[in-house]
Amino acid sequence: MKTKAYKRDKINIVTLGCSKNLVDSEVLLSQLKGNEMDVVHEETNSNAGIVVINTCGFIDRAKEESVNTILDYVNRKEHGLVEKVFVTGCLSERYKDQLEVEIPEVDAYFGTNDLPNLLESLQADYKKELVGERITTTESHFAYLKIAEGCNRPCSFCAIPLMRGKHKSRSIEYLVKEATFLVQKGVKEIMLIAQDLTYYGLDLYGKRRLNDLLIALSDIEGLEWIRLHYAYPSGFPTEVLQTMRERDNICNYLDIPLQHISDNVLKIMRRGINRKRTEALIKKIREEVPGIAIRTTLLIGHPGETEQDYQELLEFIQEHRIERLGVFQYSHEENTYAFRYEDDIPAEVKQERWDGVMEIQQEISLELNRKLVGKVCKTIIDREENGYYVGRTEYDSPEVDNEVIVHGTDLEIGEFYQVEITDAMEYDLIGRVV
Repeated sequence: MKTKAYKRDKINIVTLGCSKNLVDSEVLLSQLKGNEMDVVHEETNSNAGIVVINTCGFIDRAKEESVNTILDYVNRKEHGLVEKVFVTGCLSERYKDQLEVEIPEVDAYFGTNDLPNLLESLQADYKKELVGERITTTESHFAYLKIAEGCNRPCSFCAIPLMRGKHKSRSIEYLVKEATFLVQKGVKEIMLIAQDLTYYGLDLYGKRRLNDLLIALSDIEGLEWIRLHYAYPSGFPTEVLQTMRERDNICNYLDIPLQHISDNVLKIMRRGINRKRTEALIKKIREEVPGIAIRTTLLIGHPGETEQDYQELLEFIQEHRIERLGVFQYSHEENTYAFRYEDDIPAEVKQERWDGVMEIQQEISLELNRKLVGKVCKTIIDREENGYYVGRTEYDSPEVDNEVIVHGTDLEIGEFYQVEITDAMEYDLIGRVV
């Protein structure tokens, strides 16, 4: 008879997908800790008897990873290595009925707004007094702050509204309280995240109030960096640019996913903007905030994208030289608007176009990085590895952007240093503390 090695009441939370999912896991972690339960996050070789998998259901690759993770833990359950497996998050929200049929070994499935029910299944109470407080799983000096949930945009390719619902802003007072709590715990850098930052406040206050939120957050003593992620280009509240310029603790950094530049593709994508307005916005951002680093994401291979559209995109990238750029290949997602079209671009063509974008961007990134050689940049140290330190400038967000390899001794993790850039690579810098 096999001896069970797991701890029956210990819970291991496994998070897949984006930073917004990570925040949800941190909230769950805090609620369980508040119930005085033994809970860990992504513990390697965990002996936890209960596993909660927070899934992603955004695109094919993410869905595949989520399903494989579920199957892996179901297999462990069958071999007596865990006792219970619960699944939550976007994949579960979107495909719950199908998953219950295809993987019935999971003890229960929960959607994105089922936290009280999930807690009940884990024999924990939902503690309202913990709202606004959470245990972070990132490095102790930075954290994500989710300012809204859901999305009202009609983008053709996106399944987020199917999984997260309509846009719902959190109040300025709530967010200031949560940010203050994080800073008191030692957080020095906060990344504002949502499906769409620029829509913030419209549902709650009847007008866009991202700028008011920024001002309120920047007044928090001890908060040294505030960073903006996922700002939609259509309806962008340009008043935030003056605030970014005037407030020292708001990074000269803006994540603004453009997705494409061809008017033809933007129309098919239902983005509510065209090339002329996009370029005017980029020009205004650069004029209002000199030296800003813009991050964007692009989507290639959408149904209807022609070779001419793709060449126009390449020309745009070469002309505007965006500092940080990522690119995704179109994924044909059921129940999205684009699903009515034929996924008519072959996988090998999508890959060739992806390669073409990244080849150009690699050259641009190297060129821009080389311009930093000899300059001194305020740098936060994230970690130590292999005898040197790794940090970031204000132009770089954790996990997705450039890093600075810093040579120095006795540096403290989470502290800021003035670092002279001595060398540059395509996606990394090398520097020394001055």
